[in-house]
Amino acid sequence: MKKLVILSIAAAVAMMMGSCGGKTQEVPFDNGDSAAAANADPTIYGISGEETTMNSLQLITDTGDTLFFDLSSASDKGQVLGGLQVGDRMAVVPNPTNGEALKVINQATLLGDWVMPNPLDGSDEVGIRFKEGGIAESIDQPGLSYRTWRLVNGQLEIVQVEEDAAGTEETFLYDIVKLDADSLVYKDNEDVFEYTRQRAKKGYGSDIKLEDASIEDFEI
Repeated sequence: MKKLVILSIAAAVAMMMGSCGGKTQEVPFDNGDSAAAANADPTIYGISGEETTMNSLQLITDTGDTLFFDLSSASDKGQVLGGLQVGDRMAVVPNPTNGEALKVINQATLLGDWVMPNPLDGSDEVGIRFKEGGIAESIDQPGLSYRTWRLVNGQLEIVQVEEDAAGTEETFLYDIVKLDADSLVYKDNEDVFEYTRQRAKKGYGSDIKLEDASIEDFEI
């Protein structure tokens, strides 16, 4: 029998704590620098369950609880990002006073290669790769390396390193504006980044069509 947990402030705090010794439970994609930083972030991580609907998210959390979130308000405000596919990994920022979700991000949709035309001349594509475990990589951007990514309070945090003599490391926080199967848009106070999902390139000769053999091919 499934366990239904009514979301409350106490429940939200309990879910962010580990089941042993009050330690924060480490979860994939949540690479906080310290337990204190993780506790300050109310985001709840888990898998979308089979009872998820357009206006309700069933979340099987990393601590083993089953929660239901009302998505009506978040959907109206465009804060359900990446879709609600059953079985996908989700990050939910809850409203601490009721059972509503303030923001839902489908982390499975976020993963992958995202590119845009080179802003310098548009001659080729550059971009960013989001991998499981919070790993980020640059795509065809000499001089710039992405190191890590994570979701913090519903925002996308990216750590990048300038490949200069100093190897300067910087951390950026972005608001995700759009996320679906083919598009990713995020912004900060200065810049807007608009990506499309990179498709696998066809190999050489993949468009060549061979004719079926006939008996005439074997006549001498």
